Amino acid sequence: MIRSGTTVDQMVRAIGDRIVTGFLRPGEKLDEASLAARFDVSRTPVREALGRLSAMGLVERRPNRGATVAVVTQEHLASMFESMAELEAICARFSAERMTTAERRALEIEHQLSARLVQLGAEEDYEYFNTEFHTRLYRGAHSKHIYELTVMTRSRLAPFRRAQFMLPGRLAKSWQEHDVIVTAIMRGDSAAAGHAAKDHVSIVSEASAVFAAVDPMKPAVDSIGISS
Repeated sequence: MIRSGTTVDQMVRAIGDRIVTGFLRPGEKLDEASLAARFDVSRTPVREALGRLSAMGLVERRPNRGATVAVVTQEHLASMFESMAELEAICARFSAERMTTAERRALEIEHQLSARLVQLGAEEDYEYFNTEFHTRLYRGAHSKHIYELTVMTRSRLAPFRRAQFMLPGRLAKSWQEHDVIVTAIMRGDSAAAGHAAKDHVSIVSEASAVFAAVDPMKPAVDSIGISS
């Protein structure tokens, strides 16, 4: 449900999700006025949202031609996930070596609590937890530069990483993959933590790949793709 006063972050998420899942097709024009009316906002925040989506590679903006949905190919998506997997592996490895006792304990507690979300099938709540889980790993690496690189790369992949949870059984599998990472970190096994994190992102990449490069010749579900 899109309500009056929608924030730029919410617009980025809503439009990005619809691009990834194919409601908005490659090459489709994104009309600022129509989007502003649908979100009940002025055109200024719409322009900002489209600018951020452009930086993420989901929207193309050309002078005098406005914004259109970009083509995200399997090859490009695989390249981004490949980088993400390496960065996450570094963060997990460093977390196993550098996390404080309090940080490890907090990671373990939140991970165990998230099992309840899987049991309930609480997709949105688990997705929020998933973001927090990975952020704990980035911070646990205690490297500002690596943290910034990882967050930047993750932001470009965020809609695809969210889309994975639409697939049957993905919540439970995600939790199990997290469990391997947490177990390795709690043991202080940096090699195992790094391998587990890299494998996890590689699996996410495979799960998300089904949403890349949708056929631009198929008709769009909605002219601007935003559910009211």
